[in-house]
Amino acid sequence: MARMPRLVLPGALHHVLQRGNNRQPVFVDDFDRQAYLDALREATRLHEVRVHGYVLMPDHVHLLVTPQAATSLARAMQTLGRRYVAAFNRRHGRTGTLWEGRFRTALVESPAYFTLALRYVEQHAMRSGVVERPQDIRWCSAAHHLGLHRDPLVSEHPAFWATGNTPFEREAVHRSALAQALSEQELALLRRHVHAGWPLLSDEGRRHLAERVHRPLAPRAAGRPIRRNESVPE
Repeated sequence: MARMPRLVLPGALHHVLQRGNNRQPVFVDDFDRQAYLDALREATRLHEVRVHGYVLMPDHVHLLVTPQAATSLARAMQTLGRRYVAAFNRRHGRTGTLWEGRFRTALVESPAYFTLALRYVEQHAMRSGVVERPQDIRWCSAAHHLGLHRDPLVSEHPAFWATGNTPFEREAVHRSALAQALSEQELALLRRHVHAGWPLLSDEGRRHLAERVHRPLAPRAAGRPIRRNESVPE
């Protein structure tokens, strides 16, 4: 069955997952991680994609981004892939692919789910046991949002700005949010959407988006289709 085209809307928030082929490491050391962030910054600047959050894990990457045009995200990820993989292969004396096929992405309604998605991304290293606190990993946007250092890659999302009138207020709100672990239901929700590519929407958001696009916005319910004139249990 043909894979459904990605749903990418200009000006909307998207959660991107890029994973190593066969779960192999995509970073050997900090030099590789910095090279990836440098390539990501250049690719997103070139193709007009704003990066609002990220975390680099040993074998995969999570990003929260807003593309400014319909083709911005695909072009940025293509540019990033060419530059980083070529440099990685030269440095480590290897050939061939590094990433697992296409990157995955899911549209995220904002502001309804922005904070949830940002917590998911920035708590990832802590959930995996890599660090004790989100801000303890250098290769993550958490320290930027907590005011610990300025990250030139990060463009703060309007939903983040709406959490407080001053940087101090916004940082305090985010610090409190990061201190709260996501529930199993929230984790399952985020994972399901980013892995399958279905948009993360409220009921109202789904109604509005349905008026703009002509495609399924959620998976069909399991089970055989109902035949005409067949009764349905109430």
